[in-house]
Amino acid sequence: MLEFRKVEKTFTGVRALKGIDFRVERGEIVGLVGENGAGKSTLMKVLYGAYQHDGGEVLINDRPTRFANPREAMKQGIGMVFQEQSLIPNLSVMENIFLGFEQPFVRLGVIRWKRMAEAARRQLAKVHLDVDPYEITGKLSFAQRQMVELAKVLTLEERIEGHLVILLDEPTSVLAKEEVALLFKLVRELRQRASFIFVSHRLDEVLEISDRVYVLKDGEVVDVVKGPEARIESIQHKMVGREISKQYYREEKQLPPQDEVLLEARGLTRHGHYEDISLKLRRGEVLALVGVEGSGGESVMRTLFGLEQPESGSLQVKGRPLAHFSAADAVARGIGYIPRERKIEGIVAGMSVAENITLSQLGRFSRGGVLRIGAEKVLAQQWIDRLEIKAPGVDANAGKLSGGNQQKLVISKWRSGGSDIILLDHPTRGVDVGAKENIYEVIREMCADGCGVLLMADTLEEAIGLAHTIAVLKDGRIQQWFDCRPGAKPSLYDLVHHMT
Repeated sequence: MLEFRKVEKTFTGVRALKGIDFRVERGEIVGLVGENGAGKSTLMKVLYGAYQHDGGEVLINDRPTRFANPREAMKQGIGMVFQEQSLIPNLSVMENIFLGFEQPFVRLGVIRWKRMAEAARRQLAKVHLDVDPYEITGKLSFAQRQMVELAKVLTLEERIEGHLVILLDEPTSVLAKEEVALLFKLVRELRQRASFIFVSHRLDEVLEISDRVYVLKDGEVVDVVKGPEARIESIQHKMVGREISKQYYREEKQLPPQDEVLLEARGLTRHGHYEDISLKLRRGEVLALVGVEGSGGESVMRTLFGLEQPESGSLQVKGRPLAHFSAADAVARGIGYIPRERKIEGIVAGMSVAENITLSQLGRFSRGGVLRIGAEKVLAQQWIDRLEIKAPGVDANAGKLSGGNQQKLVISKWRSGGSDIILLDHPTRGVDVGAKENIYEVIREMCADGCGVLLMADTLEEAIGLAHTIAVLKDGRIQQWFDCRPGAKPSLYDLVHHMT
């Protein structure tokens, strides 16, 4: 169905793909894994028409192909579900589903909205998503938007007669287990009409769903394994080129927190999101909020950074009341926020690595209103080295970095600026196993330096492994607290029991 032969892709100074050989059979589900920066997203974008390859051949049904843009790829039956999502938040669900393909609903130059809504409901039914087609997309949860993204791609079924190729780039990164199971069920049902390429850092899911798995490292295919026969540890070793530490979460570096309270919330309430939230974050502590999707943790996090306003309750930062809940006040008090949607809220794409790192501390790098660019670059290089950020240099466009390297860039922005209250909202979402180890190391270093970390983890195992204290949320309320001293960590069942 699809084949890459010695495909090359080079950006300024960087060979992203080095002679890639890659093959997908009709009806096959192929996994694609590798560290951030290994070339996975670049390979996908070459196939989807967002990038044009520099060497080698891309063949579909044994015919050499080169797409000038994604629309040409879609006309040939290639669709992509993006990791960072391609939906336009201020358009309705149905407008997003049929964006660029509205003609069947137009009569005399006017869109017939009822007819579009009916067609959108049929697409949403394919992914078992019950939302109003007229709903503004930005009001949906991340998980709901992910399913709308898949419904949008599945419209190709009606427009294309031949076999489809659907690219899934981190499609499960924020989905609950039952939503992942639904997605996998849909993928298996569609195998008669489509081949799938599944990219994910969740190796257990890749092996569960894939017939074969390609392992990439530094722009090259280093192995191809059969999904059901593969072992996670072996793939991890090939991805990172080293053994993964047994002390994955660095529990041996978990030191007791200090007595000083950095952040204290009392009775915070935002109706419909969370109720009566009271918590204390101490210096040197990792406090994890856990709960199912929609339990209120993300809204609490955004409130503490001043992005959402509580209707009642109070907040103290380092013993001083915070009268105004605004991001500017939060930053001034030493609070840094690493958001879940890093590409939208974490970085400024188009600006350089150095500019992003110093964005929250420009006063330190200016004299008489003029930026000291040399000093900016020195600091940026220090953090590139410290966090092992894979970038061509300090002047590289931050928007061109892989997802994991963008995440490390956001962490360096706040940490280099001296923030000592760090809000981490799914900091390892869409990050490979090697980059996760780097981030866990940084979290332990921050605690040792006297920072307080409020964490919403990507998995329960991650929360248990990293946290000093865990607060379990359900329906916007804290249900239970757990002490997580080394050697006395709660079990998964302990947390799930109170979450559900």
